[in-house]
This record gives sequence, C-alpha cells and structure tokens, in this order.
Amino acid sequence: MTGTAGGDTPGGGRYGEAVFPPGQAGEGERIDFGALAYDDLTMARLRALGAGPGWRCLDVGAGTGTVSRRLLDEAGVAGVLAVDRDVRFLAGRRVPGLDVLEADITAPGFAPGRFRLVHARFVLMHLPERDRLITALAGLVAPGGVLVLSDAVDLTSERAPGTPYTTVMKAMWQGLRDTIGTDVSQVPAYPHLLRGAGLVPVAAEIHVPPLTPGSPISRFWADTWERSRGAMLATGLVDDAAVDAAVHYLESDECAALSAGMLTAWGWKPE
Repeated sequence: MTGTAGGDTPGGGRYGEAVFPPGQAGEGERIDFGALAYDDLTMARLRALGAGPGWRCLDVGAGTGTVSRRLLDEAGVAGVLAVDRDVRFLAGRRVPGLDVLEADITAPGFAPGRFRLVHARFVLMHLPERDRLITALAGLVAPGGVLVLSDAVDLTSERAPGTPYTTVMKAMWQGLRDTIGTDVSQVPAYPHLLRGAGLVPVAAEIHVPPLTPGSPISRFWADTWERSRGAMLATGLVDDAAVDAAVHYLESDECAALSAGMLTAWGWKPE
C-alpha cells in the first residue's frame, strides 16, 4: 500500500519487498495514485482535529511525503518529522520544516520524541504485533495530542456480487497475507486498541472513494494488482485471465463495485 515504515515480515522480506520493492520502476507513482485518492480525506480529518500552527507532527510511513508537505503548506504546522524505512521517495521532495528520518518503527529503540500529532496511514495493516505498535505510537504523543491511524477495510464479502473486481480483490488480500503478512481483519478494532493504549476519547470514520474509469483509486488498484500478480496467482483463486479481466472492468463503464474503504481512527492523550 502506501506506507513503508515496517520491519521484517514473514515470507516477504523487509516490509514486503518481495511484492512491492521500493526500487522497482513506477513504485513512487503507484504510491502517489493512492495519495491522490486519499490525501484530501486525510487532510480534512487532521485539520478538523486541530492540526495547525504550533503543532509538531510525526508522519509514520510517509511514503512520498504528500501528507507531510500538506501539513506544512496547508495546515501551517510548526514542523513534520517524516519517517520511513526507505526514504528514497522523500529525499528529493524536502521543503522547509520537513525533517526526514530513515528508521524502522518496529525496532525497540524507536523513540524520535513527543509530538502533538502522530499519524500513520496504510502502515500497521502490513505489520505484526498491532497492539504493541499502537501502544508504542501512543507513547510518542505529547499530552493533549492525538494519534491518528488509517488503514484499509476490505468490503468484499460472501454476499458481495461476483464481479471481476471482487474476485481479484479477494485473491489480492489472500496473496498479500500469504507473502508479506498484510492483514486488514483487525482494522475495525482500532478504536478499541486506541482506548486500550490509554487514549481518550476515541472515534473513527470510514471513507470509500468511488471506482470510476481513470480515477486515482482505480489506477492504484490496477497497478497494485500487476505488482502483486504473482502472489495472487499463487493462491489458486485467480489466473492471469481473471486479473486482466478485472483491470478491464475497472476501466469500463460497467464497473459497479465498492473499493476497499479507509478506516481512520483517532484518540487523544490526556493532558
């Protein structure tokens, strides 16, 4: 997906490089398609929570840095520390107020300081020990600050229509779980996990971008399927023809499916 701040994952190398190697041509563009689909929603939530002048922010799994830069440019925060395990997409896109740290957030010694806002999008879903990581991130929130977590929610189910999109999405989630450990099943529990980490009050919302021909989210999924094609084929749930049919379906006016949603949950550190 978009964040790359994790560590080793069973079967997938360090943060799933077996499927999404950062050095592969076009990977930065794939991440940016996801940003185009979700950044406006993310920024609206962060600004509604008060992100603004005087705030020092931590952007975990910053990817290409779109949220980090918009926090500075639009919200006017005092500074952003953008953290990623691989910072190649951040190195050439720095702006005043943006600091970049190459680090693994799963490491026991990860302690970059305290922040009024700690934000992680499409990161934790790829990592094990979700409870421990949420508690660790909550520990980086300054009193009176907020931890904001966004991850994907799978909206396919046994009752979902049997479209080419639904078939391939099910194979994608299974393939990513088998290869790089991606697991979105626990994402709806984030409000509960934030409360367990001592944050209060907590709340959450879900947004689902529309799947329309040529839209950023449609292009993101088509590119993601191509890069994870091998992992999907290995599940036995699809073949090459099914993946190709799903890509064509996304590009057609016949597409009538729900994209994966983005659940955003947040919790406040008591003063």
